[in-house]
Amino acid sequence: MEIREVQADHYVIPLPVALSDSTHGTIRGFELITARVRDVEGAEGVGYTYTVGAGGAAVLALLTRDLAPLLVGRDAERIEEIWQAMWWALHYGGRGGAQVLAMSAIDIALWDLRARRQRAPLWRVLGGFDPRVKCYAGGIDLDFPLDALLRQADDHRRRGFRAIKMKVGRPSLREDVERVRAMREHLGADFPLMVDANMRWTVDEAIRAARALAELSPVWLEEPIIPDDVPGHVRIVEEGGLPIAAGENLHTLHEFRALIAAGGVTFPEPDATNCGGVTVFMKVCHLAEAFNLPVTSHGAHDLTVHLLAAAPNRSYLEAHGFGLDRFIAEPLRLERGLAIAPERPGHGIELDWKALDLLRAAR
Repeated sequence: MEIREVQADHYVIPLPVALSDSTHGTIRGFELITARVRDVEGAEGVGYTYTVGAGGAAVLALLTRDLAPLLVGRDAERIEEIWQAMWWALHYGGRGGAQVLAMSAIDIALWDLRARRQRAPLWRVLGGFDPRVKCYAGGIDLDFPLDALLRQADDHRRRGFRAIKMKVGRPSLREDVERVRAMREHLGADFPLMVDANMRWTVDEAIRAARALAELSPVWLEEPIIPDDVPGHVRIVEEGGLPIAAGENLHTLHEFRALIAAGGVTFPEPDATNCGGVTVFMKVCHLAEAFNLPVTSHGAHDLTVHLLAAAPNRSYLEAHGFGLDRFIAEPLRLERGLAIAPERPGHGIELDWKALDLLRAAR
């Protein structure tokens, strides 16, 4: 079906509580950039991407000035062809960054459109494995006082989560270990607990941290170092003694191939909103499966529950701190710690456009 138009919009979403990690500092809001792709019969698919507060205007410009004219008149069902056309149109100035964020929003919208036209949920259109996906609450809480950190954990459990992630990467490794120990004692020995350093450390620091944290049995240590250092990741996997999750800052399939093939990651962790959309996320899942690795996720949980529900090698879905629950008619549903991929057509995310309009970014 021929694409008639592409509408892109840019919003600034304030967070109810300021969040913090070891590299981005204090985060008071995030940018949401949406893409609506409409075909000649009036059917619409919705995609989106986000930033932690900067760069959204560049993504919007790429969508409106470069990608929208490229898409109009094309067959919306030929998603791979469109992905390749976007990739090569933006390749010289791209291969990552804002260009791939813009491509991701379009690709998500195209998959939503396809599933809506089939009147089927996205997870079934992608192959359909199991709609029940293990899910953890992703805390962005590095600077929370300890009592607030533990209260947040209690709130997550009241909301139905049966796994939690906390931030590490404070100035002192001793502080990190003490906070993780307090969480472990609070949650119990068998409660799944992940820790996330947000690229804070050098390789040697990460190895020391992994060894210090190992006795507290985290499910994984996430993003211990910068994503560019593949040999460093390999050293941490081999010498640190903890499983490593990484990938939320990898923006191409080829970057995932390099990290996975080198043995530098235990839990590959793509984000559909910045790796190239549904198309690349599922390729990463299949790549990881070929290496017998479980896949986790980053961000956009209302969308990503569908993608992991179609992947036999999925592990945990992250329920991200940048949730859009306030603007979604039916947010992510949990049952006994499992996220449930909905049966609504498409990805099933119905945004409150009127509420979002009040938060439109200034141009």
